[in-house]
Amino acid sequence: MHTSPFLGEFLGTLILILLGDGVVAGVLLKRSKAENAGWISITAAWGFAVTFGVFVSVACGGRDAFLNPAFTLGAAIASGDYSKLALYIPAQFLGAICGAILVWLQYLPHWKETTDANFKLGIFCTAPAIRNTFANLISEIIGTFVLVFVAIAMSAKAIGAMAPGIGPYLVGILVWAIGLSLGGTTGYAINPARDLGPRIAHFILPIPGKRDSDWSYAPIPVVGPLIGAAAAGALIRFLQF
Repeated sequence: MHTSPFLGEFLGTLILILLGDGVVAGVLLKRSKAENAGWISITAAWGFAVTFGVFVSVACGGRDAFLNPAFTLGAAIASGDYSKLALYIPAQFLGAICGAILVWLQYLPHWKETTDANFKLGIFCTAPAIRNTFANLISEIIGTFVLVFVAIAMSAKAIGAMAPGIGPYLVGILVWAIGLSLGGTTGYAINPARDLGPRIAHFILPIPGKRDSDWSYAPIPVVGPLIGAAAAGALIRFLQF
């Protein structure tokens, strides 16, 4: 079989973004049958997207199915093994860009029907409900800390043996919970590839009536998740669970 960890991270992240950004497109774009389905639909589908992205990643050779540069960093700090960063992170960003391009193709006739340029941008990347650099950064730090800390805690020996195959479902539920509980402030990027990759796609794609790609906000959903993941990884390493 022609599988590899790079391919696993690439295709797993692609599926994550295709299904995750896909639900946002369905909710926001005009004349979509899912138009106005709301926040519950978006958060649920993002949770499912993580679950199925993990399954695809593992099937295609992914050893870890991180699908997230921040999680990759947090796991590296927790374990002390940084060897996977150079392989996984480029695969995750490439997968995110390609997944976003597929969302554009999936909804091709709907971009012209939608006049709100902010909606079009919001399909690809996050934006804060209230723009405040410090508060937005803290939101992304907290959300990503919860993601990394709880996900690794769920797999720790301290909670006992986990039934085979249940891990991806638990992580999907965790992402759903983060979206419902903590996502209302910034749209919970909690993943630099999830935000920056599709933002790049928005920048390069010929989307009718699009606005700028809001590069002034772009560092927040990259830096915040990295800080949050690093803090979680450091605490896990200290606790040694």
